[in-house]
Parts: sequence; C-alpha cells; structure tokens
Amino acid sequence: MLSKCGIISVEDAELIIKGLNKILSDIENGNFEFDPALEDIHMNIEKRLTEQIGPVGGKLHTARSRNDQVALDTHLYLREEIAIIARLICDLEKAIIETCEKFPAAIMPGYTHLQRAQPILFSHHLLAYFFMLERDFRRLYGVWQSSDIMPLGAGALAGTTFPIDRQFVADELKFSRVYENSLDAVSDRDYILEFLSFASILMTHLSRLSEEIILWCSSEFSFAELDDAHCTGSSMMPQKKNPDVSELVRGKSGRVFGNLMALLTVIKGLPLAYNKDLQEDKEGLFDTIDTVKTCLKVYSSLLRGLKINREHMLNALESGFANATDMADYLVKKGLPFREAHEATGKGVAYALKTKKTLSELTLEEFHKFSPLFESDILEEIKIESCVNNRNSFGGTSGEQVKLALAMAKKIMDDQYSRLRTYDVGDF
Repeated sequence: MLSKCGIISVEDAELIIKGLNKILSDIENGNFEFDPALEDIHMNIEKRLTEQIGPVGGKLHTARSRNDQVALDTHLYLREEIAIIARLICDLEKAIIETCEKFPAAIMPGYTHLQRAQPILFSHHLLAYFFMLERDFRRLYGVWQSSDIMPLGAGALAGTTFPIDRQFVADELKFSRVYENSLDAVSDRDYILEFLSFASILMTHLSRLSEEIILWCSSEFSFAELDDAHCTGSSMMPQKKNPDVSELVRGKSGRVFGNLMALLTVIKGLPLAYNKDLQEDKEGLFDTIDTVKTCLKVYSSLLRGLKINREHMLNALESGFANATDMADYLVKKGLPFREAHEATGKGVAYALKTKKTLSELTLEEFHKFSPLFESDILEEIKIESCVNNRNSFGGTSGEQVKLALAMAKKIMDDQYSRLRTYDVGDF
C-alpha cells in the first residue's frame, strides 16, 4: 500500500516484503530469538528487518502506530479463531445428532423443579442442546461481523498525514469494512466483549448439559454411563466412577464468565483513545479461546461414548406417575373441566400410592372410583409410549415431531458446514 500510494519506492517495498518473509520463516522454524527489551513483536521484527536489509527496514513503520497494529493483530487473530470454534460447534452438533439416532426410541422422565414431570424421548432432550448450539453459532457469526473491521491506518489515534489507501489494505487482508473513526479504531474492544459474551452463553449451555450428565450418571438416577475415557476412579473408593470431564467443563464456565467481567471492568472507565489498560484484553481472550475449544472438543467425544439405561429410565417413569397429566387430559377430552379432571387425577395418584401400584396397574373398576368417565381405553391412553407419541404438537416430544426436528437439525448443520467448507478469511 505504501508503495502503491507513492509513499515509499517500489524497490524499497520489495526489499521489505522479502525481508519480512524471511523473518516469518525464521519464526515458524523456531530460529527467531525475541528480545524482551524491545517491548513487543512489532519492535522485534522491525529491528531484525533493519539488521537484514539496512536502514530501509525503518520505513516499515511509516503511517502506522503500535496502537493500530495491535488492534489489527487482534482482529486478524480473532477472525481465525472464530472460524475454528464455529467448526467445533458444528462437530458437537453432529455428535448430538448421532447420539439421538443411536437411541431413537428411548424414553426418559422430563423434569420441572428437578421433579419427575412427563415422559419425553431421550433424543428430544438432547435436541434441546442442539438448538442452543445453533443459536450459539448465530451469535458467533455476529461476533465475526464485529471482528471483520479493519483498524490499520488509524495511527495512534488521529489518522496520518500520509496519503494512505486504507480500503486497499482492507481488501488485501480480506476485511469487509474499515473503521470510520480513528479514535474508535484503536480503542474499540466491543468485538472482544461480544466474543466473551458469546463464550459465556456457550459455556452456560455446556455447563447445563454437564450438570444433567452428572445427575444421570449418579447411582440415584442411573440413567446413563460414561465410557472410561471420560471418567476417573476414586483413589480410595474402588466402586466409584467419577464424571470428571463433565465436572471440569461445568467448573470452567466460571472461568470464562470471569474473563468477561474482568474486561467489562477494565473498559468501563477508559477515556478515548488508547490506554495501556487495554493490554488486559489479551490474557482473558486467549484463555477463553483455549477453554472453549477444549470443552467443545471433549464434549463431542464424550457424547459419542455415552451409554443409557433405558430400562431404568422407564421404571422411573412408571413409579413417578409421569403419566398423570395424560390421565387428566383423558377426562378433559371426555368433557370434564380441567380443574375437576386435575382433582380426580390427584385422587387417583393418592390411591395408587396407598395401594403401592402404578397408574397403569389400576383396574377399570378402580378408575371409576375417581370418575365414571373412564373407559377401558384409559389403560392404552396412559401407557408411557402413548404419553410420548400423543404429544404431537409442533416442537413436541412425539416420535413424529422428533423425526421432523432431527431432519431440521441435519439441514441446519449441513448449511453451517457448507458455509465453513467455503470459508475464506473475509467470508465466514
């Protein structure tokens, strides 16, 4: 750009580019020794360049400041990492779909207030997390757009007296936009805050899934079992199999939340434009990226090794009266007001508890104790399988609706993969 605009000669530009390529090769091959006395990577590179090509190396810094260079570096870095994380989200979505297809007919208790509520398909439960991740993917695309703005050329804060072409640089680096205000360009960290916000929400989702898996794997639930690769034993108690990976992911969510709060606190009182406080954006950003990537990778693997105990889940449904709502709905369909149906069903549950029976074990004569509207088809109506498949409203847990949801999830995932397969730095 400097050469194109006549700020330096073509010969000087070619010499600088050749020297920079040599330095890049040295760094990649581990042959570059950094000097901490030179403060940062830009000063280290400029000094080495000057040593290699002479005084012309000093022209590298023309029309730029370390303020807009650091901002540019961070934008470039975050764009690259966002693309990697987007792929990892897609991989986890794929693992969820594969797990759903592995257990298509498994039924489990759905919960409210951590109390057994109504029967649902296990695949329906897992797909809830797919659609959370789909929203995470869309949020990440928003972060990409905020990162895809080019700050170079803003100088220290006010622009430059040289006749530069910022749009040319943006095109070379495949940025879709250029910062319209030089003060904003060097002080903006919104895109990092947005990324940390995205990461916090994503980690909330992974933490919730972790909590459920931890519960499911407990002896009190015994709904699921993790493979040995994602568990450890106790150093004292040989019978234990601890869900360490899920616990670690749950714990690391707080770490990511802390990074978001730390940067919000740093930025909230900063006047324009650049302040040294802003270097505090890096450590939390790097840590969050590493944490998120690790958690996404390990969860894809964890879900693929998950086993479930269908029989135990079914027993929990029967003993927990998860079909009570369907018993009440049956009476409503016979014309009884819901409040009266609710009361009659409550009496039925109390009777079943007293006689140590499940609702499915009651006889028609016993049902008539609670309402004369019950007929012989009530036993079919309150079968656990019927309770699931009768919930056929859009987005419900019936087999038909879950098949539709799986098809929708696959299309969403394919669209995401398609976007990433054609990924270019400037086109997420």
